[in-house]
Amino acid sequence: METAIYGIPEDIPEDFTKIRIEKSHLTEIPKSAFCRYKSLEHLWLNFNGITIIHIKSLEGLSNLTELRLEGNKLRSVPWTAFEDVPSLKILDLKHNRLDVLPEHALKFLPRLTYLDLSFNQLTVTSKEVFLKWPVYETAFKSGETAVPNVVLALHDNPWFCDCRLKGFVEFVTSVSPPIILMNSYLTCSGPEYMVGKFFHEIELKTCTKPVATTPSTNITMPLGANVTLPCFAMARPEPAVWWTYGLKILRGFHEFQTRVNEDTIKSELVIPSLHLADHGVYTCTANNFIGNTSVSILVDVKSPDGSHPLSPTFPAAATEENIYIDIRIAKQTVYGITIEWYAVMEKPSETWFTIHFGRYDTLKKELIYIGPGINTYSVTDLLPATKYDICVTLKNQAPRNGQCIVFVTGSDMSEMEQREKLIHIVVIVLAMVLAVPAGMYACTTDTKFYCFERGMEMWRNCRRAEQTDRQEEGQGTFDSLQAASDEGLCKDSSEGRKTRRRSDDRTQKTKFDRKPTI
Repeated sequence: METAIYGIPEDIPEDFTKIRIEKSHLTEIPKSAFCRYKSLEHLWLNFNGITIIHIKSLEGLSNLTELRLEGNKLRSVPWTAFEDVPSLKILDLKHNRLDVLPEHALKFLPRLTYLDLSFNQLTVTSKEVFLKWPVYETAFKSGETAVPNVVLALHDNPWFCDCRLKGFVEFVTSVSPPIILMNSYLTCSGPEYMVGKFFHEIELKTCTKPVATTPSTNITMPLGANVTLPCFAMARPEPAVWWTYGLKILRGFHEFQTRVNEDTIKSELVIPSLHLADHGVYTCTANNFIGNTSVSILVDVKSPDGSHPLSPTFPAAATEENIYIDIRIAKQTVYGITIEWYAVMEKPSETWFTIHFGRYDTLKKELIYIGPGINTYSVTDLLPATKYDICVTLKNQAPRNGQCIVFVTGSDMSEMEQREKLIHIVVIVLAMVLAVPAGMYACTTDTKFYCFERGMEMWRNCRRAEQTDRQEEGQGTFDSLQAASDEGLCKDSSEGRKTRRRSDDRTQKTKFDRKPTI
């Protein structure tokens, strides 16, 4: 009866030249696993379920000439580990799960005469892997004639024969002694039109950046009509194609892709039963590893009375609906904020919103149209020590009193790092979600933590008063709150600078208590 082995046995004599551990429960080759066996020449570790090889697992095996790892579960190999086995001649890695062959993979295998990579998951590799192999360089660049033959097995991998494999296919079809392929009939497993073809039957082209085109960039259709937007994407390798819309969501739209030829894909976006809210610019984007390109199509929807198309510069006009929008900051990081809002509407599945965002002192704000069903939006890449405001309005209405949040970002990165990157927004004026009464708090970018804590305490007191006397509610602007801060809510900046000099213990004690509750 065989005994299961879960590790490298410690009772193996140190003078052994061959060790064979197979069909055990060995899942890892740890660091210096065989360093005691200085005379070891042959190491067989087949069918063990090995998933990890430590980068120093072969340390001390300078005499090792044969390493067999067939039938394991290796997804990657630390190829630099072979620097510790300069005498290695046989490396068997077949029937594993290797899917990547890095360019330096064979750099430390100068004496190899047998390399088996068959029955793995290799799809794409570069010919540079083999051109930089010392064996190849010695045989073809130095012109030496006394180079021994090298057997190379690469068959039964799911090779994806697009332009990325061009160099490798050329290498395989042109290889000659001393490099000998165990099976020279390598076949393609993809793309679909290449499946089953032999390498010597195909001629791959150079990779190219995508080019997206459409027959018409301006389409006008009546309300209720079905519309299909076509986009042709030509690229090598095959690009990923997707559609985006100014309203951020494609309401029940369907996309279909068909292949026109080897290099071109046709993508069709189907818009069923046009709504007024479907008016806008639809963008088709094609992307591969070289780059991306896009083409836009403007869709105009005729009004029910057959009047002129809606203006292409702005979404459909909104009626003056007076809907309460509850807005708040849901999340904040060192990179930005995420807001969320709630509104009670008769037809939420057809109602869209507009985000107005920009610096507080800029009249022209960035407009982002948010489609039905979405109630969050994230703003990133904020500048330090900058005053911003962000508003949420129904459809294309202008911001109203109480639909905005005004905030100021932290003054520098070091300050934010001291706060464990939790408090990036130093100033937050909640115009709607808190129903802030006039005279509420504000903390400027120069004030310290006690100011923010004092502000939060004042807010709680005001909320209690608000519950008993709601008629005295008001809405304070940022500037009025800023004035209140200057008049006494926060101490002057010189005192703030003194606070900064307090001990690290004071800073460490308070930094976990400053996260605002919204």
